Amino acid sequence: MSVAVITGSAGLIGSEAAMFFAQQGLDIVGIDNDMRSFFFGQEASTDWNRCRLETKLGKTYCHINTDIRQESAIADIFRNYGDAIKLVIHTAAQPSHDWAARAPQIDFTINANGTLNLLEATRQFAPEAVFIFTSTNKVYGDTPNRLPLVELDKRWEIDPTHPYQQGIPENMSIDQTLHSLFGVSKTSADVLVQEYGRYFGLKTVSFRGGCLTGPSHAGAELHGFLAYLMQCAATGKPYTVYGYKGKQVRDNIHSADLIQAFDQVFKAPRSGEVYNIGGGRFSNCSMLEAIALCEQITGQQMAWSYSDTNRVGDHIWWISDTQKFSQHYPHWQQNYDVAEILQEIYTANQARWQQR
Repeated sequence: MSVAVITGSAGLIGSEAAMFFAQQGLDIVGIDNDMRSFFFGQEASTDWNRCRLETKLGKTYCHINTDIRQESAIADIFRNYGDAIKLVIHTAAQPSHDWAARAPQIDFTINANGTLNLLEATRQFAPEAVFIFTSTNKVYGDTPNRLPLVELDKRWEIDPTHPYQQGIPENMSIDQTLHSLFGVSKTSADVLVQEYGRYFGLKTVSFRGGCLTGPSHAGAELHGFLAYLMQCAATGKPYTVYGYKGKQVRDNIHSADLIQAFDQVFKAPRSGEVYNIGGGRFSNCSMLEAIALCEQITGQQMAWSYSDTNRVGDHIWWISDTQKFSQHYPHWQQNYDVAEILQEIYTANQARWQQR
């Protein structure tokens, strides 16, 4: 028996990973206690996605409703499966920098301490397992906002002569910057993952994601950019754009494309590695561009408004440079651009949204 332990298994990336690696012949142990509903309300609950996994995967999927902050509970899970664990995918997190400011201790203990519990359990009971962590571009704080940006009609863009024209690489400094408390807790976890690779020799990787998205995302106002935007577009719910004239740019990577990257690492792991991962130049948009795409797909105008006040530490322009990952894993490729992602989110969720 070969086991993949997946935290946040009912969430966007966790559920995509569970489906994929079950198809590859691994038994899935999913750890998820639906904290997303605690963070963002019942509307953001992932229970529906857990039920979908249990129905589709049957006995291949074992769901464990526990909290990653509970050190003994996590140790017991890893002790039980031992060296049968071949893969650990850690996606569970408090994911919003706005929410983190409301409850810093909850945010930090989930993101940092929870990650430490998983790393230590892996070291003690499954040291040969590949450990994949979903980090964030927020580890760079607001340093990207110091880049030379040019204002265009619908978006901000980087000066085309700048070395980061293809995207922001991993060597951007994470120091002397405003991170947000969420950025601090995720940076702590990111560095822990690196250290367990470099110091203890575990097969660890941190993926510093841009916007991770897809049809299984339980979008909420404070987290889940494209999913929540499309939900508002489809249901007529008001949406607020915060700052930067609505021209702020994000790259967006489909969960399936990200899982393909995970699979490449699983097949050929490294230790203590870090990658910026996102849509890159292949898949990115500004807020204004995303709203226009949503209106085109739904065939109706969005009820959106604008606030001059941007979110603290928010990026004006973020496009990931994925060249390092592509050099290490040249068989990886992306398949979904922003328009395709939004269309799939709409098609998969329209009926469920209308029932609310």
